[in-house]
Amino acid sequence: MFPVTLNLAGRLAVVVGGGAVGSRKAAAAVAAGAVVRVVDPAAIAVGAVQHISEPYHPNHLTGAFLVFACATSEVNAQVVADARTRGVLVNSASDPTAGDFALPSVVRSGELTLAIATGGAAPSLARRIREKLEGEFDAAFADWLRVLAEVRVVVLAEVSDADRRRELLDAFADWPWLARLRAEGAAAVKAAMLAQVHFPPVS
Repeated sequence: MFPVTLNLAGRLAVVVGGGAVGSRKAAAAVAAGAVVRVVDPAAIAVGAVQHISEPYHPNHLTGAFLVFACATSEVNAQVVADARTRGVLVNSASDPTAGDFALPSVVRSGELTLAIATGGAAPSLARRIREKLEGEFDAAFADWLRVLAEVRVVVLAEVSDADRRRELLDAFADWPWLARLRAEGAAAVKAAMLAQVHFPPVS
């Protein structure tokens, strides 16, 4: 497997099968900014998701960037074949090895995304690793990442020396700053970082 993160903003993700698995995939795609179409004979329109209440047909994949096959094994096999014909990436819930990609267990903290995958060998272990990491990469970590992004803009705009820029950004991304943020708060840490940018220590 080749790990990537995909930008789904404004792109069409088709979910075939509106059961529990399909609903989770649809919700994840919506959260990623995708335009979502759910195909299921029993589908009921909810929110901004486009629901097509009819049996699956290959034309339902028209315009799709990504496809999730979450119906019966038979239907999923047909969805995979049709997606492949169209050159569209597809994930099969009933036979992960038949599709083009698998969805890892994910930890999110602000702009940080951690993906945990075991190659299908131990999904339960991936879940436990995710639960462990969720405790470590908490809201304070998300605040630190936000501060780093804001300070980075200032460093790139105001520090002309490339070596100095690299030195500052590397130092700000070191763990003591996270400990300081937990103790003093994000505003204080940002102010301290900017002080180092504007008033570097004299050697």
